[in-house]
Order: sequence, then C-alpha cells, then structure tokens
Amino acid sequence: MRIVFLNATAVLALAACGGGTTSSSVQAPGAEAAPTTKALDAGAALLQDRPPIEAINAYLDGFHFYNGHPAGQMEAHHYCSILNEDVIQCTIYDGNVRDAKLMGVEYIISGALFGSLPEPEKKLWHSHVHEVKSGQLVAPGIPAPAEHALMEKLVGTYGKTWHTWHTDLDKDLPRGMPQLMMGFTADGQVDQAMLTARDQRIGIDSGERRAARADIPSPPIDPGADAWQRGQVVQIEDPSGNRHAQHGAPSGQMMPQPAGENATSRGTTEKGR
Repeated sequence: MRIVFLNATAVLALAACGGGTTSSSVQAPGAEAAPTTKALDAGAALLQDRPPIEAINAYLDGFHFYNGHPAGQMEAHHYCSILNEDVIQCTIYDGNVRDAKLMGVEYIISGALFGSLPEPEKKLWHSHVHEVKSGQLVAPGIPAPAEHALMEKLVGTYGKTWHTWHTDLDKDLPRGMPQLMMGFTADGQVDQAMLTARDQRIGIDSGERRAARADIPSPPIDPGADAWQRGQVVQIEDPSGNRHAQHGAPSGQMMPQPAGENATSRGTTEKGR
C-alpha cells in the first residue's frame, strides 16, 4: 500500500489540535523560569527557525500498552510530520497542552515498506487495522470526511513505538529504560474506562467512529507484526528497578485475540539487546 496524503486544505486542517484539552499528569520538579530564561526563550522564538517542528502537520490521539504487559495502558497524543508517501514520524506526549511531557516517538511506515523488513525486525512493529476500524485512533478537530480519508491511508500502515518517559508511573522525571509499546488488535483489550474518559474529554464517540469506518477495507496483516500475540515479546530489561513488570498480566498471559489467532499460546520474553 502506498500512503497517498490529503490535499493542502486538509493538511492545514490537520494542524489544528481540536477537541478538549488534555492536561499532563506529570509535574516536573524545578524552579520557575527566571526572567532571563523567559527573555532568551522569547528571543529564540522570534529569531530561530524550527523546520522539523514546523513540519508537524497532523495530530492523532490513540492508545498504547507496554509490550509484554497488556494491563499497562495509556493515552498517547501523536504530533506527526509526513516525510514522504511511505514514512511518517511522530512525537508522543501525555497531553495536548503547552507543558505536556514528551513520552516517546512512533515511526509509521506503509505496508510495502513493512513487507521488506527482515522477520526479526517485524517483531518490533504493530499493525493499525484494529486501531482504525475500532474508532480508537482519532484525529481531533478535523472534518469527518478528512478524518475518514486519513484513516483510509493509515489502516494498512505499521508503527514502531518507544516510550522514554513512563508518565503512568513516573510523575516527576523520566526514569528507567525505554520501553517498546504495542497497539490493540481486538475488541476487549483496551481499558473501556480509559477509552470512555478520552471520548468524553475531547467530545467524540468512538462507537460512532467505528460505524462510520465500516466501509474502510481491512487489509491483510503481515504475520510478522504484532508478535506479542504469538508469545514473542521483545522488551528491554530495566536494571533500574522500574515497575513496568508489575503491570497487570505477565508476559505469558495473552489478551483477547483477533479471530483466527491462537489465544492459548504461551508467552516468552526476548530481552532487549
């Protein structure tokens, strides 16, 4: 699949945040910015160009979970720039306000590029079919036709996501090792209370989004993606004693599987290198 993006008008619409405000759950320590710091900040804003930041033109809101620990779930605010027809790069925050904390990054590639990857690499990536078709992944603030067109392009893509600040656990500073994150692949996996709270906050109904996207074809998912469903969990071991491993189900306990998946497979963890 080639990612064919929207026209200029739609891209400009994507730049809008839209929806309700999501505040950061983290209060970072530190003194308030001094007047000299504020002056430097204002001067830099006027005098310096920021091409990589200015290239961000899409805002997506969705959900991730720790690979190997499916109960460790969180909302993720993606601010993305389109590098070309096959590659998107996103910065991920814990909110959509000025002081939101940078949680990590996600790289999104087309199905064609994903198919060219070696099999060990594919284990690090997740599919986007369920996220799109379920209505969980949304682009707040843009007209419904534009969002529908965007989701048609995203449904066949794959994402590789690393979180570096685990804001569900660390309420002051980024601690521990980066963690590989995954996306949901079937009904019954996402925390319904978390999904409902997100919908209410930004003023949408993910059930209505699901119904509106029923006409979007579900492309076949490369069997190399979503490796956690087959018990092939890749994760970085954290020697700092962080609490990721305490999240809910252990690696060997699988979440509900899509039709045709083997829900009884035993999980194994492949430690990061």
